[in-house]
Amino acid sequence: MDFAHALSGFLVGLLVGVTGVGGGSLMAPLLILIFGVAPTTAIGTDLWFASITKSVGGSIHHAKQNADLNVVMRLAMGSIPAAIVTLVILNAMNWAQVKHGWLPFALGLVLLVTAAGTIARPTLHRWVLSMRGGGKTGAMRLQLPLTIFAGAVLGVLVTLTSVGAGALAATLLVFLYPVRLNAKQIVGTDIVHAIPLTLVAGIGHLLIGSVDGHLLLSLLVGSIPGIVTGSLLVHRVSEKLIRIALSIVLVIAGARLIVF
Repeated sequence: MDFAHALSGFLVGLLVGVTGVGGGSLMAPLLILIFGVAPTTAIGTDLWFASITKSVGGSIHHAKQNADLNVVMRLAMGSIPAAIVTLVILNAMNWAQVKHGWLPFALGLVLLVTAAGTIARPTLHRWVLSMRGGGKTGAMRLQLPLTIFAGAVLGVLVTLTSVGAGALAATLLVFLYPVRLNAKQIVGTDIVHAIPLTLVAGIGHLLIGSVDGHLLLSLLVGSIPGIVTGSLLVHRVSEKLIRIALSIVLVIAGARLIVF
């Protein structure tokens, strides 16, 4: 077991537990930029890392009634089929042989969008509430199809980059359910939805051959206690400060990957 990998897993797990984001958004860039892991292997391993880690955090949030399972199902109706289709295409592309090229650039762009969504989430929430007048408008009728479509977009992004199941999903939930979900419910719903999505994508990457089992074990040794701690502390820490710090790190990592 590598202590540095375990420590990275703990820190990322802590962020996931507190904010619902930080898993793929931080772990994949860490593996590529700091530990020199090939991008395809980093993404495939990170998907399993996210699935197992968020399963622990998701059970805690579910027990605390912080997850809206109806919204989870709506997202999954779009994300799971989209992930499967994307995996079929990746297999046809011989994904395991992709080493550099467009992949770090695409991951960097998604990280920059993720950072913007993370920092703008509260402002977006207030704006959507004011536009909807407390949620009593015709836009409510579009929630189901828009949620399924949002899930499909997440399914593609997560399968390609391992990023999106956290911060981007949370931002979309703010836009789609500004009244129904409060801040803690957004985190819980986000984490619970990420479990089946990352599991399906992770299984696909395992079959393709882009998962490092030894590396995954080292990350999990730290991440599981990290996410348990974060999930228990979600009511006691300043989510705003963590969100700002995370956004800054994501911008730096995204910019670095773009010029990788």
